[in-house]
Amino acid sequence: MSDRTASPPTLGFLSVQQEPAGWAGYYLVTNAWGRPLEFRLSSAVQPNRVQTALYGPTLLDYLHADVIGKALVEKTGLKPDLIVTDSPTVLALRSRVEVPVVALRPDAAVLPPETRTLTHPRASVALLLPAAFAADESALVAKLDAVDPAVDLAEPFTRIREAVAETRKLGVSGRVA
Repeated sequence: MSDRTASPPTLGFLSVQQEPAGWAGYYLVTNAWGRPLEFRLSSAVQPNRVQTALYGPTLLDYLHADVIGKALVEKTGLKPDLIVTDSPTVLALRSRVEVPVVALRPDAAVLPPETRTLTHPRASVALLLPAAFAADESALVAKLDAVDPAVDLAEPFTRIREAVAETRKLGVSGRVA
């Protein structure tokens, strides 16, 4: 098995947003300098009333991690060394993929349950790590240390939002999930 920490890491930035038609995912893969390598977007997913009742409080974890996040990651040609998300519900993706997943800590004072807070110079905000995968921390820090110091893990989400706005203007419909 090769040691992927020897080369600069590839980063995946996954955002899940509520749209008028349902939940949609946006996935940008960059190199260690923040340059885009691949971009994917999903179709909107709207849970029906039966799913809402059956999944209960786990519905968003299921939609964000299983239905949207996992599909985007699997359909992307490039495999990241780390996935960063701006939605803490996507942290559930970590149990479905073989790479560490961290979330930007939301402004809310209450932390999502079963998470650990981590700070790193490459992130202008604190990061959340799934507590069940606390063992990822040392590898995660090593990967972040290999990222260009000019990269801020929060910045690509601004580019994602801008790209989404542009695709809407152009009527782009290349969907994967």
